[in-house]
Amino acid sequence: MEALLQAVMRRAGVPGSISGLKRLTGGANMESWLFACASEHGDQRFVLRRAPSPEWIAARPLNMAGEAEIIRRAHAAGVKAPEVMAELTAEDGLGIGFIMRCLPGTADPESALSSPPALAKDIAEAMARTHALNPTDLAFLPWLDPAEGVESLACQFVETGGDRPLIALGLAWLRANLPPPAKPVVVHGDFRIGNLMVHEGRLAGVIDWELAHLGDGHEDLAYGCMTVWRFGRLDKQGFGLTDVETLARAYTSAGGEAFNPARFRFWLVYRTVWWALGCLSMGQAWRSGTDRSLERVVVARRCAEQELDLLLLLESEAPEVERTRPLPPAALQSPASMGEPTAAEMLTAVSEWLAATVKNKLEGRERWELAVAQNALGIVRRELTSRANPADKTLADDLLAGRQTLATPGLLADLRARALSTLSADMPKYPALAAARTLWEHP
Repeated sequence: MEALLQAVMRRAGVPGSISGLKRLTGGANMESWLFACASEHGDQRFVLRRAPSPEWIAARPLNMAGEAEIIRRAHAAGVKAPEVMAELTAEDGLGIGFIMRCLPGTADPESALSSPPALAKDIAEAMARTHALNPTDLAFLPWLDPAEGVESLACQFVETGGDRPLIALGLAWLRANLPPPAKPVVVHGDFRIGNLMVHEGRLAGVIDWELAHLGDGHEDLAYGCMTVWRFGRLDKQGFGLTDVETLARAYTSAGGEAFNPARFRFWLVYRTVWWALGCLSMGQAWRSGTDRSLERVVVARRCAEQELDLLLLLESEAPEVERTRPLPPAALQSPASMGEPTAAEMLTAVSEWLAATVKNKLEGRERWELAVAQNALGIVRRELTSRANPADKTLADDLLAGRQTLATPGLLADLRARALSTLSADMPKYPALAAARTLWEHP
């Protein structure tokens, strides 16, 4: 692989030997490889970004050539984005993708969330600059119309079984709360902590432009404020760094449009439904063979995080009598076995063995993949002992058709219990779970 990269870098005008090649962790869709190129100007660091398979990228609205082009346009317009050095060709033998100059700093959420307040202002300015790009020059970008987007999500819901009531609740709300048309701007589409390079407490650059499109700028504002992308900062809705009002003021001061709370709320719910379905689609990709990585099946179980967040977003619209109704009694747990080890106990034993004998022998991405494997074992173990089935096609159909709503007696309490059961099994460390449990079990 090093020799192939060396040839590409020579074509890009940076001849030299390749060293330090390693795959980076993270990134639910694309592969990222860091490497150094030694030249007469010293070692320079670059990132190879490529699709996991031709089938995977073929199903996406924006291909990798389009992603490389929007990054070039953003970089040229003064947005803090990487410099694209070269696009891969079939003759390069490296797959589908491109090479960028590596930005300084890190995308690690902990680093971003421990940064000074100036980072929030940097983020707002970068977002405003992105939305100021001329959409007429970027006609190759897909366009997201809210109404069409909601119906696309509804179709995706059907394709994934159409049996998750909490997603159906979100879809019904979106259909009833479509915003008026907005002036189209360039939307990054994945603008959040984790896709922002931070260096010495300031924004160094915006990465991962694969979801870029034309649409409503409030979508970017809302997406970064989702609970899942705040990594435990439940008290700071503005990207985990500040409050929404302060973030919105900084965005407007940097040239962004005036903040509209109703549009912000629509996109917050929309993107929560979108990511819930996106998680489920990871499982579909694994089943189809498009991407057989272990990460796919584990991310699929993160759907439960978004279902909980959806209910927290929407339950305020239920009547007070429903919001204060206690949860239904929990199912009794089976007593511990006194005989042969259960399947759940055997999974625990395997996980403990991996931690004791394998973990310290691995590093980098392999160590991260071991953590993913242990997470998978934990999900299966908890499913065997305590997870209620989250699927209910009849209830989902009723919610979509409006035959049941949050005003239906007992429905909100039932949905709360379902969300707690599913998430407790699938992702028990999700920060919002403990907060929801406190809120719902002690109204």
